Amino acid sequence: MGIKVVGVNHRTAPLDVRERFAHGAHEVPGALARVMAAGASGGVLLSTCNRTEFYLVADDEPALEAVWSLLGERLSASPAGGAREYGYIARDRDAVRHLYRVSSGLDSMILGESQIQGQVREAWEASRAQAGPVLHRLFQTALHVGSRVRTETGLGMGTASAASAGVAVAGKIFGDLAGRSALILGAGDMAELAATCLSDQGVQITLVANRTQERARAIAERLGGKAVSLEEAWPHFATTDIALCSTAAPHAVVTWERVGAVLGARRGRPLCILDLAVPRDVDPAIAQIENVFLYDVDDLQTVAAQATARRRDEIPAAERIVEEETDVFWAWYGGLGVVPTIKELRQRMDDLRAVELERALRHLGHLSPDDRARVEQFSLVLLNKFLHQPTVALKAAAEEGRGYGLLEALRRLFGMEPPA
Repeated sequence: MGIKVVGVNHRTAPLDVRERFAHGAHEVPGALARVMAAGASGGVLLSTCNRTEFYLVADDEPALEAVWSLLGERLSASPAGGAREYGYIARDRDAVRHLYRVSSGLDSMILGESQIQGQVREAWEASRAQAGPVLHRLFQTALHVGSRVRTETGLGMGTASAASAGVAVAGKIFGDLAGRSALILGAGDMAELAATCLSDQGVQITLVANRTQERARAIAERLGGKAVSLEEAWPHFATTDIALCSTAAPHAVVTWERVGAVLGARRGRPLCILDLAVPRDVDPAIAQIENVFLYDVDDLQTVAAQATARRRDEIPAAERIVEEETDVFWAWYGGLGVVPTIKELRQRMDDLRAVELERALRHLGHLSPDDRARVEQFSLVLLNKFLHQPTVALKAAAEEGRGYGLLEALRRLFGMEPPA
């Protein structure tokens, strides 16, 4: 089985499609179980606002078909081609390189953004029971690669993120943000990060609303606000200046029915709504209200991307690190089956040698015990000479990262089953 990655990202699918593919943490075990039932021996699901990717150790077709089927079911009105229309597949060495680029921020909408490394770690943790040894090693090394890139290059200089972009657009709407008020919907890491960015600019965090009161209370206390339930938050849309939305709800929570009348009471006073959630928290129709400025995650990441021009000079150095580490991993992976395969090959050949030697000696009964021993020794020497070059070549290929392909060829040539 090889390493595969199959999925969609911000380059291949628009936001309204990506949000249908997004998986919450509680959905990960079931999704992986379904794909593994189709033949994968290991799996990790990475799902963020920018990508939904299945990393698998699997044969090509059955497991990949299971992924496309699973994602396709999330398209309510599936176009021709279904999920495949938005997806991609990378195999083996390319799959390793892809994850390393993801973890390094090279494949992010915002070049060099740091949040993805934490998301890679969370995906690995959420999939730990189903990852298997190869993907455990792959994700451990991916985190190491991401750290190397951020330490040894300037790819992450001048932090830019959707959260910091939200502060920037709010500043353009209101000018000086000091003294402005903000309502926070959601209490996850993204909500806390964005709320902290606003607070650092002098924005007063008045309310933190969340389904779980304890989490909302912890953030509210740290930022000087008050914790409320989501239902208690809707009337406050009439008075707040900034509404930052980042819940884990599977559908829009800020709807026309809940806040339309409340927003009408603002009498045209500007409201900046920052929707950082995927799926989106805010019904796009809300933006039709006068002086309501709604930005979703794609809008904010486009703004943030404009701040990354200086990072582009660091891409070659980061790519060199990715290639170095890809070589290291592939050498390890290519060598995984070398020793057991060599042992199995030698055992098979020795069994054949013993059978044929016994058959020959039955017709050579006139030989003395010493002569029979010499014939047996000859058969052993001949076997070792036949196997010497394949053994040397296989070990060398493993050290160079090409062992996997030779192992497959060897097993096919000699009819050996893949190792358990």
